[in-house]
Amino acid sequence: MNLQELTRLVSLGEGPHLEFKRRVPRSERIVKEIVAFANTQGGRLLLGVDDDGTILGVRDAAEEEFALKQALDEHCDPMVPHRSQRIAITKKRDVILLHVPESADKPHAVVNPDGTRAVYQRIGENSVEASREARRLMRYENDSHGVLIEFGEKEQILLRYLDNYGRITVGQFANLANIPRRRASQTLVLLARANVLLLHPDQRQDYFTLALRNVG
Repeated sequence: MNLQELTRLVSLGEGPHLEFKRRVPRSERIVKEIVAFANTQGGRLLLGVDDDGTILGVRDAAEEEFALKQALDEHCDPMVPHRSQRIAITKKRDVILLHVPESADKPHAVVNPDGTRAVYQRIGENSVEASREARRLMRYENDSHGVLIEFGEKEQILLRYLDNYGRITVGQFANLANIPRRRASQTLVLLARANVLLLHPDQRQDYFTLALRNVG
């Protein structure tokens, strides 16, 4: 990529597949963005570009690349496949373009300094923590084994509700079917794995819809 192509890319603004950073921030913060891309549909991270789209470049690209590598080594599990490219802005400044493809080894997690782990995904221009249901579906995404489901009374109640109202959250299903939230979550995830439902990640609260309504 050359400077002209970079300028066109930056003009698109931040979004589901593009993130700007002036430089490598605190380790777990930069890993959060990379993990979110890998756990969703991939994306590109530009180091040396301000939030408003101003192309500033970084003064020492090698130092930034080292900081990035160190951050990933310390705070990313499992490691995210990626590749980087330097784009010269001036004789002394470069933008670092990091390509992060969607991963086949989801979910990737950020390992925080206190040892806790957090899984992130990309929603719009934000990297947000994934719900329990989203994390479970990531784990099963490449599972080739079939899913056996039984449509009992609870499932029939769920389908009638969705047919009338279009969407449902885990909490709503738990209340509707009078079952524990954990069982409601498991049922919805199972039906999503069977392609009966679709999970829609949302910054406020994830919800499910009938998959057939989203065809076409």
